[in-house]
Amino acid sequence: MTNLKEKIIHESLRLFSLKGFLSTSIDDILTAANASKGGFYNHFPTKEALFFEVLAEARRVWRERCLSGLDEIESPVGKIVKLLENYRDQYLKDTEYLPGGCIFVTFSVEMDDQLPHLAKEVNVGFVRLKAMIQRLLDEGRQSGELSSNASTGAITEMLFAGMLGASVIYGVDKSTDSLDKSIDTLIEYLEELKR
Repeated sequence: MTNLKEKIIHESLRLFSLKGFLSTSIDDILTAANASKGGFYNHFPTKEALFFEVLAEARRVWRERCLSGLDEIESPVGKIVKLLENYRDQYLKDTEYLPGGCIFVTFSVEMDDQLPHLAKEVNVGFVRLKAMIQRLLDEGRQSGELSSNASTGAITEMLFAGMLGASVIYGVDKSTDSLDKSIDTLIEYLEELKR
């Protein structure tokens, strides 16, 4: 870490992944980051302000890991396959940043009732992911890679739900075999839809 602010964000990301936002105390963060209260409050006036910084960092990590190599693939469906593989191998299996699994799933489940305004911020990423998958599927249908009568909306929902489900199951059992099987099933489903 180059500075205290980055260290606090990094350690908070790890702790929020493991314990959630609500169950992680400022003291937990201070201990993990080896920081003082003054050091913390010099960078973050509130825990909620820290949440937004951690969310931005979590999104950056997600994009870096999950979108890696997609622009090198011409096939729209191939891009989705690569996204699924990256999500599994480079994102969910990353115990350095996310020892507790997908932080977005943790946030959305935890905050839905108690902090709905923060849950809405997390949902923005889910909406964007679904839009990206839908766009790629539409491109695949237009290019003839998928059948012209393929319901890209339904396929998008299936893939999105499968990704979240794989994340939840992996978060609970930490079985890489189970995670591999879940994501491989989504990839096989997608491959079967190709012409």
